Amino acid sequence: MIYGDKKTGVLVQGATGKQGEFHIGLMNAYAQQVGGRGVVAGVTPGKGGQQVHGVPVYNTVKDAMKEHDIGAAVIFVPAGAAADAIMEEANAGIDTIVCITEHIPVQDTMKAVAYARMEGASVIGPNCPGLLSPGEVKMGIMPSALFTRGHVGVISRSGTLTYEVVDELTRAGIGQSTVVGIGGDPVIGQTFVDVMQRFEKDPETKAVVLIGEVGGNLEEEGATCTDLPIVSYIAGVSAPPDKRMGHAGAIVEGGEGDAKSKIARLKKHGVPVASRVSEIPEMVRELFRCGC
Repeated sequence: MIYGDKKTGVLVQGATGKQGEFHIGLMNAYAQQVGGRGVVAGVTPGKGGQQVHGVPVYNTVKDAMKEHDIGAAVIFVPAGAAADAIMEEANAGIDTIVCITEHIPVQDTMKAVAYARMEGASVIGPNCPGLLSPGEVKMGIMPSALFTRGHVGVISRSGTLTYEVVDELTRAGIGQSTVVGIGGDPVIGQTFVDVMQRFEKDPETKAVVLIGEVGGNLEEEGATCTDLPIVSYIAGVSAPPDKRMGHAGAIVEGGEGDAKSKIARLKKHGVPVASRVSEIPEMVRELFRCGC
């Protein structure tokens, strides 16, 4: 529970769009299941006064804030409007902003994330699946049926890999405290370091699974900034050299950021690296057995 809990009221920006409407239904179904508040308000300019799955829709974030106690927001607006949505929410005083939208221009993201940071807001994403704290709150598009409550945090750049890892953990009887998809774009808000620092302060989190991919060095930074025991997995070992793979952030330059060199650096720092997703549960068990 590092970004919200059952008491957190969530706002959805882009509430009347196809994706917004669909995921409001799923987020509130989960909230009802765990006894949480879930999505309490939606925003779509010009659609104020409507309802989506019983959730009132407002024209602006500030209008919604006047009527509801809101601590987080989830964005499902088109790429051209997403940066403005982030800044509108930060300006209104929302602490946690989850941006699901992909294909946002990099300069727009840079401006929006910098503004949000100046306003004291934490942006998760863009181009991410959001987060889920089992038994507490779901913000985004993660399939809640895969999750179970426990003491292992998960941070990932990849949405689908996140689901695979969580499924492996749950099937092995290993629950999760909070799972965060930080997004795969070149510029994102919360990094591995930011999320790891929150896990360090969370009494529910006893170990962390860090899921990375080719491109950049964010995984290494996150793995070396904490005393929490970590298991890591880096996707892309078989990726062809000098070819962009997957996310826009998966760019390998000058021999840096490829999977093999990233794995080597993590191992050099003493971080266990799984060769296959299926190895992760047993590696997590080993962390607990040895008290690492």
